[in-house]
Amino acid sequence: MEKTTESSWGADLILRMWPLRWLLLFGELLATILLPRLLELSVPLVPMLIVVVLHAGFNLLLVWRLLPPRQRGEADLVLQFCADLVALGALLFLTGGAANPLISLLLPPVAIAALTLSRRNLLLIAGLAVTLYSLLMVWYLPLAVSDPLRATQLHLAGMWLTFVVSTLLMAWLLAYLVGQLHDRETRLAAIREQALRDEQVLSLGTLAAGAAHELGTPLATMSLLAEELAEDLAARLPDAGAMQQDLALLQQQIRLCKDIISGLASRGGVARLERAATLPGEVWLAQQLARWQAMRPRGSYRLQPGAGPLPRILPPPVLEQALLNLLNNAANASGDQEISVTAGVDGDVLQLDIRDQGPGFSPEVLALAGKQALPSRQGLGMGLLLTGSSMAQLGGSLSLCNLPGGGGQASLRLPLARLQV
Repeated sequence: MEKTTESSWGADLILRMWPLRWLLLFGELLATILLPRLLELSVPLVPMLIVVVLHAGFNLLLVWRLLPPRQRGEADLVLQFCADLVALGALLFLTGGAANPLISLLLPPVAIAALTLSRRNLLLIAGLAVTLYSLLMVWYLPLAVSDPLRATQLHLAGMWLTFVVSTLLMAWLLAYLVGQLHDRETRLAAIREQALRDEQVLSLGTLAAGAAHELGTPLATMSLLAEELAEDLAARLPDAGAMQQDLALLQQQIRLCKDIISGLASRGGVARLERAATLPGEVWLAQQLARWQAMRPRGSYRLQPGAGPLPRILPPPVLEQALLNLLNNAANASGDQEISVTAGVDGDVLQLDIRDQGPGFSPEVLALAGKQALPSRQGLGMGLLLTGSSMAQLGGSLSLCNLPGGGGQASLRLPLARLQV
């Protein structure tokens, strides 16, 4: 199966090869200037320097070509490999051709190409390397070395240098590929984990829809009975004020339950978009807090401003449900004490912080909350699972922490771009 021609990791390899290319070019320059003098060899120095300069100029041209916002692709890698092979072939032509022990340096570019390029481009690079090697066997400028023993020593030294350079190049490439494979496996594991969470949340949504349908009848019956009890109590005990208040509260809670169930369908995406309208963030937050207060009359909260004022938003229903989940969890942990709600804007992100007065989160909750349900604390774990999944779908995040002075804090962070469309 062919590799894709525009692989992202191939484009990343282009960027990582820049310093390596300049290092190799610097090595070419040093070898061209110093080695002939050290080894007392007669070589055409000026043509070799021209080849090195042209190679450096191509590198600069490639750097300009790959500057943002230009797209990087496999064609850029092919140009790199071709330029490197041609430059190396020209230097070998000037220094003995195929008899030069450094001729084996034509192999590393082919090996790297085999791991990064598509089959068609790999054949192009391999064909170029074979063609250069073949030409250098019959067309080259010979090196004049009169002493056979010295020629043998130079050949062995060149073979050693070729081995060292090839080993370093291949070791770097293999280390890079292993790191890329490890990162890929990590990303795939995170995707699989997210898919499992989404599947679990979808199952919960299906169960919730079925439960909402089935709860309609018993709630209607409860509402009717509550009204009859209130009328009967008012007729028999007109002075029973406390009991009448309790019955009124019971009727209010039943109406809230009926509103929640009847609103499940109308709060869907299609119906919401048809009636889409933004509203000030402070107004939306006040509405949600009032709704929560009606559901939990004994709960209390303190609203505090955050870093920046809230803009006009079009909040999705899942954000409202996530906020209610966190408010309920904070109230459960705080008991009769007041919880704190902070809302603000940090850059282009909406941040909501809910602080409780409880004992704080356990290590198990801090490690797993929002990622999977917690069997030991089903209510807290399930609510945080739903909240974490909702935030992930919206491009946001849920984070938990324990405060130095006691209590815990749950934070929602959501890009404003997802709330203003």
